[in-house]
Amino acid sequence: MHRLHSWPELRAMFRRLLIAALIGVLAALAVSGFRHAMLILEWAFLSNNSGSLVNAATGLAPWRRVLTPALGGLAAGLLLWGWQKSHQQHPHAPTDYMEALQTDGQFDYGASLVKSLASLLVVASGSAIGREGAMILLAALAASCFAQKFTPREEWKLWIACGAAAGMAGAYHAPLAGSLFIAEVLFGTLMLASLGPVVISAVVALLATRFLSGGNDLLYTVHLSAQLHYAQYGLLLGTGLIAGLCGPLLMWLMSTSHTGFLRLKLAPPWQLALGGLLVGLLSLQTPTVWGNGYSVVQSFLLTPPLLSVIAGIFLCKLLAVLASSGSGAPGGVFTPTLFIGLAMGMMLGRLGGVWLPGADEMTLLLGLTGMATLLAATTHAPVMSALMICEMTGEYRLLPGLLMACVLASVLSRTLRHDSVYRQHATQH
Repeated sequence: MHRLHSWPELRAMFRRLLIAALIGVLAALAVSGFRHAMLILEWAFLSNNSGSLVNAATGLAPWRRVLTPALGGLAAGLLLWGWQKSHQQHPHAPTDYMEALQTDGQFDYGASLVKSLASLLVVASGSAIGREGAMILLAALAASCFAQKFTPREEWKLWIACGAAAGMAGAYHAPLAGSLFIAEVLFGTLMLASLGPVVISAVVALLATRFLSGGNDLLYTVHLSAQLHYAQYGLLLGTGLIAGLCGPLLMWLMSTSHTGFLRLKLAPPWQLALGGLLVGLLSLQTPTVWGNGYSVVQSFLLTPPLLSVIAGIFLCKLLAVLASSGSGAPGGVFTPTLFIGLAMGMMLGRLGGVWLPGADEMTLLLGLTGMATLLAATTHAPVMSALMICEMTGEYRLLPGLLMACVLASVLSRTLRHDSVYRQHATQH
């Protein structure tokens, strides 16, 4: 028989779990703080208290719909540019949790906070970029600050990883996917033996987020009644195959857009303003291009639109995402990728519905599959991607089929393009 753990070993184990729980609370506070700051800015500058940027854009005059993202980009660009000019002589330190985990586990706190504030400005003004990237960064910063004050240096990377996973859990209501995100995307940097504290931080962050928000609802509401049979599994795998081809294409489009903005040789404020202006012009066609796409995803899942509507919004939203990410707007592309994947899958469902029965059910099923598989194709993290969709929607019965489709999409994408969207993002900035 194995001997029982000694008291010092047990004390060290419980100490880690306690710190992980505290970091989960700190991460939830960081996520909640960013979310409330967004609501305040939307109320102050857009006279909107619905929490939906699409609703805000719908209620604005056309000239304000065009100029608001441009002015937000200009303000964020001036903030970033001014900070860089005033701190050129300072030694460089990471401003991203990915980079911090791959180096010595330290942040440039000032630059990271300025980056988060710039992200708040562009997100609240309607740019088609994800707010969750800044939320996760702030959660990792809070964890890093706590770790540097109260833990030994050799543990700093673990606690930053806990903060990042907890931030993702708070932002997406997906603690297991957040934990696996750290394990899959940063494989080799973080040993799987350290996954216990990461899971604790993520779950505590979710519980604290629910307490702070006053509810325990799923992130997305979807009514899917169809049971999966062999034919449906085949459709899921087919969607995974298409996502495996579209993932590298999407990453190439983002890289090409960024290169195009750089060739203009504009100062950062004008570059971000141009990206915002393009989003504003696209919003004249449809206000759904504003924001990260969350409210549009929810409306699509409740009432799947016709093919022509999906295709039109998809094209405009894709161009807006490319304009925002290509201009260097600080923020994530995680949630925009979910929308692009949903629209891709729903278009396949509408096309298949011409010949097969249950058009709306098929459209929903392939829409959810598109979300998971395009995420897997761009992050190269298939298990995280499949589990995240199940956690966000509560549709765990889809997990076996989504896992197969996501693995197929990830393998095909990795074969066509070695780098994931995170590796690509690191080389661009």
